[in-house]
Amino acid sequence: MSIKEKFADPDIRKKIVQGAILTFIISVIAVYFSDGFVQENGHFGFWSITPPLLAIFLAFYTGEVASSLFLGICLGAVISNKLNVVQEFLIPSIGTESFALILLVYLWALGGLIGIWTRTGGAEKFARWASEKMVKGPVSAKLFTWFMGIVFHQGGTISTILTGATVRPIADKHKVSHEELSYVVDSTASPIATLIPFNVWPIYVAGLVIGTNALFETTQDGISFFLSALPFNFYAIFSIILTLLFAWEKLPWIPGKQMRKAIKRSREEGKLDRDGATPMAADELTEQKIPKGYKPGLIDFFGPIGTLLGVAIIPFFYTFFVQDKGDDSILLIAEAFVLAVLAGLIIAVAKGMKLQDAIDGFVDGCKGVTIGAIILAFAVTLKEVADAVGTAAYVVDIVGGIINPIILPGLLMVFCMIIAFSTGTSWGTYAVVFPVAIPLAWAIVPDPFFLTLCFSAVIGGSVFGDQCSPISDTTILSSLATGCDLMDHVKTQFPLAMVAGSLAIVMYSALVFFFV
Repeated sequence: MSIKEKFADPDIRKKIVQGAILTFIISVIAVYFSDGFVQENGHFGFWSITPPLLAIFLAFYTGEVASSLFLGICLGAVISNKLNVVQEFLIPSIGTESFALILLVYLWALGGLIGIWTRTGGAEKFARWASEKMVKGPVSAKLFTWFMGIVFHQGGTISTILTGATVRPIADKHKVSHEELSYVVDSTASPIATLIPFNVWPIYVAGLVIGTNALFETTQDGISFFLSALPFNFYAIFSIILTLLFAWEKLPWIPGKQMRKAIKRSREEGKLDRDGATPMAADELTEQKIPKGYKPGLIDFFGPIGTLLGVAIIPFFYTFFVQDKGDDSILLIAEAFVLAVLAGLIIAVAKGMKLQDAIDGFVDGCKGVTIGAIILAFAVTLKEVADAVGTAAYVVDIVGGIINPIILPGLLMVFCMIIAFSTGTSWGTYAVVFPVAIPLAWAIVPDPFFLTLCFSAVIGGSVFGDQCSPISDTTILSSLATGCDLMDHVKTQFPLAMVAGSLAIVMYSALVFFFV
């Protein structure tokens, strides 16, 4: 079902209208009973959590994400008294350099590259080759996906795009449902980025904790602490292990009825998506249109992928081990996507394809990710709205008085889960929570080990919320790269992620009880 068909569905249209009416009613009630919103301590009280909660509720209720996000934005505009949504939120959010980077490089360059592959047949050729050499069935296809997720550990968005684009043709060939594929891709994205720290995560977190404690006087102090806390990043560890067992099909029981249905459907009926699903990747990204006379080869796949990995990873490791790593490595990763597209075009033309055919493939691929770009734009804007109404600040205030040492690491993890799930960002959650969590933990128990547990709980809880939120960029891009319906991905991933999260909370409580 396309987006156009989705809006043509009377039941979905009815639910969207009901959502709009609900938003209007909440706005009227808020204005009437608040007697004018007053911002105290950086938030508006209970009203601060209503915009993201409304968006999440409507996303689950209607099954249509874009309109749900927009309605959440509108409610936030009322609460913050910034009623010009376009000028106050949309333009400042999507007009930033960071969003332009995601839009032009991660989305359009990815879509363009996949579109080129629909003309050259490179991905399909690689799928056949990989099937013969490495993948023999759905289990090995999922294990290959897990392995590629570990290899592409640079960060959430990068990992989901690289892994999803690489493995999807192989997984499709072996009847791995898109729900399974998107779960494996998403669960080896941000979690592995926090365990293999050859990326920007330690630098970012170190900048947030400087000055919050005597242990963190310099950036290097923060980085060293991040590295020392890796063995206690239990959510990431359990998430990676659980995903491996899931891919290997060694779990004794798979939580979540919908995931079990998806596995059965794909194996028995060959349906990669449920009936009525709206895959995030459009037909332009999957339909093969190889020009007559063009012979697909492995170079059509390995040329662009090799360019992408070579430009992104080699300079990254060089700057990490030889020089002081800075923003240049990130920019090179971005440039790698563009160069990969150029490599695909050059190879196709050099092998005899008409330039117009290659450009048409690129354009079709860009069109195929337009829906994802729109949803991501609204998600980024809702995050801006959440900042404006003080969503994270309010959640911090309502639990700040709980100081029991045994429950504090687990509580911080749950706290971060809620914030990241509501706002769709782990890094935004870090920015809000770390300046509060570090002094709080040290004040309760001035012990480096206890601080390590609390620190790791914040890292893991934020990743959990980001990974499971329907308004997170990694969730959206995982669905986009694997061709999965966004809400199908959210609903099938959540029970499995909850298992890893619950185990992590138990571990934190046990370690505090026995060793602190």
